[in-house]
Amino acid sequence: MSIRVLLADDQALVRGGLRKIVDTEPDMQVVAEAADGLDAVDAAARSRPDVAVVDIRMPRLDGIEATRRILAADGGAELRVLILTTFGLDEYVYESLRAGASGFMLKDVRPADLVEGIRVVARGDALLAPSVTRRLLDRFAGDLDEPAPAPGHLDELTEREVEVLRLVALALSNAEIATRLVLTEATVKTHVSSVLRKLELRDRVQAVVYAYDIGLVRPRSS
Repeated sequence: MSIRVLLADDQALVRGGLRKIVDTEPDMQVVAEAADGLDAVDAAARSRPDVAVVDIRMPRLDGIEATRRILAADGGAELRVLILTTFGLDEYVYESLRAGASGFMLKDVRPADLVEGIRVVARGDALLAPSVTRRLLDRFAGDLDEPAPAPGHLDELTEREVEVLRLVALALSNAEIATRLVLTEATVKTHVSSVLRKLELRDRVQAVVYAYDIGLVRPRSS
C-alpha cells in the first residue's frame, strides 16, 4: 500500500519540489497540498494522509498549532506529522514535538533522506536520534513556561519502566539501556513499548518530552 502524504508549506516552489520527490517513489503518493496551517488542517481531514509533512512558519496558522489540530482531529489514529523546516535547533521544533510531531528534518536534506524519513514516520517510529532530541530539550526546555498536560500518569508504570523511561530521556539507545540495566535489548524494547502504551504516547520522542515535562529529568540549562 502507498504511503499517503500531505505537503504543507507556504512556498509553492517548495511544495512543487517536494511533490516531485515524493511522487517518484513507488510506495508513496501526495494526496493533498496546503499553503498555510489552516489549509493543512482542512486538507488532513479531507484526504486522510498517513504522514503530514509540515513547515513550521506559515501564514494564518503556524505549523505547531496546525500539528496540534491535525492530530487532535485524527483522534489518535495512525496519522503522523513530520516537521520540515529551514530552521534547525530552535524553540519551534521543541514546541512542535510537544504538540505531537514524530520528528523533524531540515529543508536542505537530501531527497533520498527525506523519503526515507517519511517511511520511518509512517511506520510509527520517531525520526529524531536520541542525541538530537537531548540537545533540543537541553537548549529550550528550561525557557518554556508551563509544561503541557501529560496524557498519562507516572504511577501507572512499574519501577523498572520508570527507570527505562528516565534512561530513554537521557538519550540512551535500547542497546545502551540494556547494558546499563543488565537486560536483553529485546526486553528493553518491550519495556519501552509498555511505557508508550500506558502513557498514551505516540513514540520515543514523545516519551522524552513527557519525561522533561514531569521533571523526571532536567535540562542542563536549568
